[in-house]
This record gives sequence, structure tokens and C-alpha cells, in this order.
Amino acid sequence: MSRPEFRYVSYDITDKDVLYEDNHLIAINKRAGEIVQVDDTGDESLDDKVKKYIAKKYDKPNGAFLGVVHRLDRPVSGVILFAKTSKALERINKMFKAREMHKTYYAVVRKRPSPEAGTLIHYLIKNPQKNVTKAHDKEVVGSQRAELHYKLVGELDGYYLIEVDPITGRPHQIRVQLSTLGSPIVGDNKYGYPRGSLRKSICLHARRLQFIHPIKKVPILITAPVPQDGFWEKFEGMMG
Repeated sequence: MSRPEFRYVSYDITDKDVLYEDNHLIAINKRAGEIVQVDDTGDESLDDKVKKYIAKKYDKPNGAFLGVVHRLDRPVSGVILFAKTSKALERINKMFKAREMHKTYYAVVRKRPSPEAGTLIHYLIKNPQKNVTKAHDKEVVGSQRAELHYKLVGELDGYYLIEVDPITGRPHQIRVQLSTLGSPIVGDNKYGYPRGSLRKSICLHARRLQFIHPIKKVPILITAPVPQDGFWEKFEGMMG
């Protein structure tokens, strides 16, 4: 029997999706399956939905400014930050380039990583036509250096929870680097997991974002609850 065809459903942003907001920034808990910016699918993008949310909440008939400062892959869930002013956008962009934004992800895999903790360094090349990134052990022409720290933090029913702290922010970096380690992310059949998810999601969640506020100059810590899908909740108690 064939598997049911996945149909993308777009949900409006509501107050419960907002993890943090002030006059300069807004952070959203992104659902797996949402695209951050418009692509050739024609599906409504997250940045457009956040603009609508802000315009409605603050009665802005001419629309709201919103700057995209980083992205999450479509099948990934978790915290994503937007700038509400051009000043905040400029400063946050500089902070990302200077690696002053500290991100923590959690991934679920079926194969225990070996070693159980360490640093991965690869040189990545993305094929934009196929939307696939390839990892090389040594620098090659056109490659970008990718580095992350990881550690095994728990095991449940044959699944392993890995905490990942990316040092660089390359396309598909965590997905391809864990796959190269021999531990592809559950549901990520693009990078070696045997089968995909019916929901077109993978078990990779952007859990935390830590930084110094670009305007207020105070420490900010934003934590995204895991998806309530009957699977992720089992691991939340293991997370920081």
C-alpha cells in the first residue's frame, strides 16, 4: 500500500508561536515544514506570515518591516530570529558574521555516534541545482570550512539524542556532518537515513539562541520548546 501524499498546510502566526519580542527583534518557534523565505514552491513563507502578524498586532495598515538574519532548513524546527528595525538588522548581521550568536541544536539519530563527543571539521560544497551539500575531509576548490561541536546526551528506545553547537553556519551543515560521522538524522533521507518522514520533517531542532542584545546590550537567551508530535516530547527532559 502506498504512503499517503504529504500536503503542506500553512498556519498563521499567533502569540503562542512567539518566543521573544521587543521593539527591535522577534523570535519565532518555527514548525518543521515551513519555509523561511519564498521559494519556487509558491508556499507562503514564514517571514511573510510574521510580517502579517506584526502588522495586525500593531495596526500597521502599510505593512511591517522585517529583516531575515538567518535561516533554518525547511524540515527543521526551532528558534529563528528576525529583526523588526533596519538598525537591529544591520547589527545582528554583523554579530552573525563575527560568530557572536551562539546556537544549540538537538538531533535524534538511530546510530550511536563514535566517538560520543567531539569536534567535526569538513569542507562543504553545495549543489544548488540538487539542493544537496557534500562534505570533504580536506579543502577543495570552492568549498567552505564547516565546524561544529557535538556530544551524545541520552538514549531512549534505540534512539540517540545529540547536542550540537555549530561554530560556522553553512547550508545543511549539521545534517551532512552528522551523516558523514555515520549518524544520519532520523527522517533525513537526503543525507543517508533509510526513509523520510511522512510530515517531510527531520529530527533536528534549533533549541537555543544566546546573544547580547544589539541595542539594549543585555544578555538574551531564547529557548524553543520541541514539537508536540508524540515523539520529540520524550527527549525534552534530556535537553538543556
